[in-house]
Amino acid sequence: MSQNKLKEIEKLRQKIRRHDHLYYALDRPEISDREYDRLMEQLKALEAEHPESITPDSPTQRVGGKLSEKFEPVSHKTPMLSLDNTYNIGDVRDFHHRVVKNLGTDQVEYVVELKFDGLGVTLTYEHGKFVQGATRGDGQTGENITANLKTLRAIPLSLTGDFEKYPYLEVRGEVYMDRAGFQKLNAARQAAGDAPFVNPRNAAAGSLRLLDPSITAKRPLNIWVYRIGHVEGPTFQTHMEELDKLRDLGFRVNQETRLCQSFEEIQNLIEAWREKQATLDYEVDGLVIKVNSLSAQDRLGSTNKHPRWAAAYKYEAEEAQTEVLAIGVQVGRTGAITPVAELQPVLVSGSTVSRATLHNEDEIKRLDVRVGDRVVIIKAGEIIPKILRVIATAGRQRPSKFQMPATCPECDTPIVRPAGEAVWRCVNSACPAQLKERLLHFASRKAMDIDHLGTAVVEQLVDTGLVETFSHLYTLKQGDLEKMERMAETSAKNLLDAIDNSKQAGLVRLVFGLGIRHVGQRVAQVLAETFRSMDAIQNVSYEELEAVDEIGPKIAESLREFFAEQHNQDELAELKKHKLVMKEAVRAKSTTPLSGKQIVLTGTLATLTRDQAKEKIVTAGGRVTSSVSAKTDYLVAGADAGSKLSKAQKLGVTVLTEQEFHKLLKS
Repeated sequence: MSQNKLKEIEKLRQKIRRHDHLYYALDRPEISDREYDRLMEQLKALEAEHPESITPDSPTQRVGGKLSEKFEPVSHKTPMLSLDNTYNIGDVRDFHHRVVKNLGTDQVEYVVELKFDGLGVTLTYEHGKFVQGATRGDGQTGENITANLKTLRAIPLSLTGDFEKYPYLEVRGEVYMDRAGFQKLNAARQAAGDAPFVNPRNAAAGSLRLLDPSITAKRPLNIWVYRIGHVEGPTFQTHMEELDKLRDLGFRVNQETRLCQSFEEIQNLIEAWREKQATLDYEVDGLVIKVNSLSAQDRLGSTNKHPRWAAAYKYEAEEAQTEVLAIGVQVGRTGAITPVAELQPVLVSGSTVSRATLHNEDEIKRLDVRVGDRVVIIKAGEIIPKILRVIATAGRQRPSKFQMPATCPECDTPIVRPAGEAVWRCVNSACPAQLKERLLHFASRKAMDIDHLGTAVVEQLVDTGLVETFSHLYTLKQGDLEKMERMAETSAKNLLDAIDNSKQAGLVRLVFGLGIRHVGQRVAQVLAETFRSMDAIQNVSYEELEAVDEIGPKIAESLREFFAEQHNQDELAELKKHKLVMKEAVRAKSTTPLSGKQIVLTGTLATLTRDQAKEKIVTAGGRVTSSVSAKTDYLVAGADAGSKLSKAQKLGVTVLTEQEFHKLLKS
């Protein structure tokens, strides 16, 4: 084998390893599943031609994803093998023929299930109690995410039915996020200035691998359980019997599973679901075909990567070709400069697409997309238009590569790319484009809730110079508004009334409405409940902020930067002059044993969610912080308490069980 061929193979391996890291370790994929599968197929073909090139660390020799160092490793009693995927119905026919040949009979019954597009997990129960949950990981070893999985209400903490027959039970499932929940989560992330998730699978994986289960609990996650991995107790004859038993024990098992007696029946199901999959409220990317008989599964066995008794047929994401008419940039409310491709309108997955975000400068360089190129587009997660690749056109003279502008297209201020970030930003807070987006956010329902202040009105207010800051809204007069297009006397009065009513929106809504980067609704609530006034929030130190539960270094730094800027200080002073509510109402309560106490929560509580426990502490006059220190008065320790418990014991902090915590609340 030539050195050039060896270099080609190794270059392809490096490319696949990079995408493995993005997908499994960072939950930030850059390419579609189909693109990834094409790369893997190409590598398999090259290694088949040159078997002497195969190395133990080649991506073709591993089962699954990379483990994160954030979680403890968990060894699976039975390996969680990956399925052999195909996009070709002929490969499914070949799979059937191999099964028939190896079993020595053409009377084979199959179970056909939906292939859910989420994150594979394993759930372990001892004597009917949920004791451990883990990711699939590399198939042999996963990550311990027990605390996060306990936040999913669809996962039973105690089994029902005749669970006592099964002293040890390990089941397999797929955690996912439905379409509506995904869209809602992304809208909230964008409102907080965070990057949206690429697709529901990415969102589910990222949510399950958070270090704070209280954040996971807020994510719209669900699960389908589809198999028993290991069991001690009565055995089963078929996979369908397993599924029936899982339902009896209290697990959520999908109802679309079907039995097929022939390849023709499987083929009919594949064709039926090709269109039907779009009617589901969650993502599936194909069907899984399994031999129903468990004894037949044992006889067929597995390779070191795939079971021989199962295969997956994946549907190609609907693709369309179109032309890039222009590449420009848009400015978000946090100053992010996002490249956008303007496209010749084309129908994709049921809707017309005329533009697609290119995310950032690095993505444009990766795609090497230019004006006039023919491109293939898909909808990532059937929702977000995405350019998949450029179609090479022989003989065409392509224009020069796209260059990010040196200045903001709206205000002509030089843009900057902070170290370690992929996004260029306009740092001029008076930028008209940012101002329009910030005003819309400030007026949104979850912020100051100013009805009638929509896009068209904001455009006119900014373009005419009537509004340059939030506080200018509160100086508007009837006459100013009546001069605007489509703003008659009644409309002007309604808007002024809504603006005036917004003064009573409260501290939480105001903090959220300011549009501070990384400060969403929940963080705004935590800040208001912890510090009680805008003055206190403005003057709190970085260290005090970081000590508050749910506020990490990134949020603390963002808050300090925002309040350190003079124009932000001036704007808050103006808002105060207009008598906006800037204090959190103090709840009437008597002195309790928790009044003025600093409390840390750790582990999982059986009777309360983390948020419910925090609410009770705040109501009782206490303060919840995230880290244990000498200033901590109590540590409330639930199940699976970790390093915080050890630290509290070393420091001599009083540790409360959940029962003791409830007694203290009642006293």
